[in-house]
Formats: sequence, C-alpha cells, structure tokens
Amino acid sequence: MINTPAGPTLLGFDVVLVGSILAGIAAMAVIFAIYTAVTIKDPMAKRVKALNNRREELKAGIVTATAKKRQSLVRKTDTTEKVKTALGDMKVLQDTQIADMQQKLAWAGYRNKEVAVLLIGARLLLPLIFGGFAFVMLYLVEIYPDWVMKRVFAMATVLFLSYKGPEIYLKNKASKRSAEIRKGLPDALDLLVICAEAGLTVDAAFNRVAKELGRAYPELGDEFTLTAIELSFLNERKKAFDNLAYRVDLEAVKGVVTTMIQTERYGTPLASALRVLSGEFRNERMMRAEEKAARLPAIMTVPLILFILPVLFVVILGPAACSIADAFSGGI
Repeated sequence: MINTPAGPTLLGFDVVLVGSILAGIAAMAVIFAIYTAVTIKDPMAKRVKALNNRREELKAGIVTATAKKRQSLVRKTDTTEKVKTALGDMKVLQDTQIADMQQKLAWAGYRNKEVAVLLIGARLLLPLIFGGFAFVMLYLVEIYPDWVMKRVFAMATVLFLSYKGPEIYLKNKASKRSAEIRKGLPDALDLLVICAEAGLTVDAAFNRVAKELGRAYPELGDEFTLTAIELSFLNERKKAFDNLAYRVDLEAVKGVVTTMIQTERYGTPLASALRVLSGEFRNERMMRAEEKAARLPAIMTVPLILFILPVLFVVILGPAACSIADAFSGGI
C-alpha cells in the first residue's frame, strides 16, 4: 500500500484544496461580470413595456366592457324611449329639464345619462302614488281621527317630499361627494406638481395621482382615472378637461381645468402653473380655517349662556344661598 504524501496545511486545512476552491469562485465571478457587462439592458425598456401593456389593458377593458354592456344598454334605452315618448305626449318634458337632471346626476357621481328621463318620470309618478296612499290612509281609513288641520299639513308634506325626494337625494349625495373631493384636491395638486417636475405627461400624471390617492380619496381617484383614460383616447384633450369640470361641482376643480387648458393651448410650464394654483388652494384652505376659528366665539355664545353659565351660578351661589337659608331658618 502506497501512502501519498499529504499537502501543506495551515491551521489544519489543506492549502491546495482551499486554493482550488477560491480559484473556482474567482473564475465564476469573472464569468458573471463579463456576462453582466455584455448583456446590459436599457433601464427604460422595462418601464416603456409596462406602460404599453397598461395601455393595451385599458383598450381591451373598454372594448370588453362595451361589448358586455351593449345589450343591457339597449334595453335601458328602449325603456327610456318609452318613458320619454309618454312624457312628451303629456307635454311635461323639456330638453332643459333633461340637461338639468343629467347635470345633477353627474355631480352625484352617476355616469348613465339615460337615468335622467326615468327620474323625471318618477318625479311625476311618486306624488300620485304616495299622495293617493296618504289620502286613503288619512281621509278614508282615518288612522288619526283626531287630526283636523294636521291632515292637510301631512298631505302637503307627503306630496312635497315625493316630488322633491329624488332631487333632495341627488343634492345631498352631490354635496357629500364635492366635500370629499375638496379635501383631497390640495394633496392631488402637490402630487401633480411632483409628477410634472419628474417629466411625466399629463395623462400619466393624472393616472399616477389617481393610483396614489385612490384609497384615501376614492371619489377624487375615480375622477382622475376617468380623466386620464379620456386624455389617452379622445381626439381633443380639452374635451377631457371639460368633462372633468362638468362632473364635479367645485370652483376649485374648474380652476384646475382652466389652468390645464391654458397650459395645453399656450405652452405654459405645467409645473409652475400647478405650483401657483396649489399655493392659492393652500391660502384658501388657511382662510377657511381662520374663518371657522373667527366664528367660534359667536357660535359658543348660545351654549355658554344656556348650559355653562347656569351651572356656574349654581356652583358659586349655591353655598351662599344655603347659608342664607340656614340663617333665616335658625333665626325663626
């Protein structure tokens, strides 16, 4: 049996074996470095590809949604045409009424304009239905026989609420929606300034802002997303901004739309224009807060007189009144 001589060792490790392992690792590192240098990629290629895929998804989504909803839209249009024809024969339908109701629906967040005719028809039918039911219950069944003049007021209230009910509901929902959009608009403008300074286009900036603020302000994110889609597909970009001003009942949004249109028309730098507009909105928000703070003393006057001062008088004058009462009772 031949014994092979052992190699040199260092601290108990074979120097030749360790050197071979380190040489293999170094060779692999050199090969990886050469491969990385040869196969270098454009850093913007992945982003451009993602944007193109997103655009194709939007196109496919719009086409698919249109195809799926076409049949239902046809049915709604048939129903709407029947209601419109019936109201036209009764001479109670005007184009101005339809336009006004469509505007209120847009402010409340409803996209389908065909519902305007149905609401006008409901405004005509609801007083007949609820008024007839109230007349039967109040005058024929007499559920409250002791009511004399109250019946007249109850009947008038039912007729008024059934006629104005849809408009009151739309107005209430539109005011809440406008308040939510007003809260998120300054933050949205700040993000638009950042996106504009970063070099994004207007539609990409709107899409990015909608993505970032969609969870915090869903109404504002919905409007910005729809505006970004319209900017991508409409022939006239001004039409997309006009639609945004049409859908939101806020002067601040109309100011943003005017700024965007002027920027598109005259070539004004978008970042500087939005920065000026954002500063104006910050000042307006500060002025609104100062106005509320200035109104606070006048608002607190009535609760102070009705609730705080009587309690204060009782606490201060109560012991003295008790002492005086004890003194008089002891003297007697």
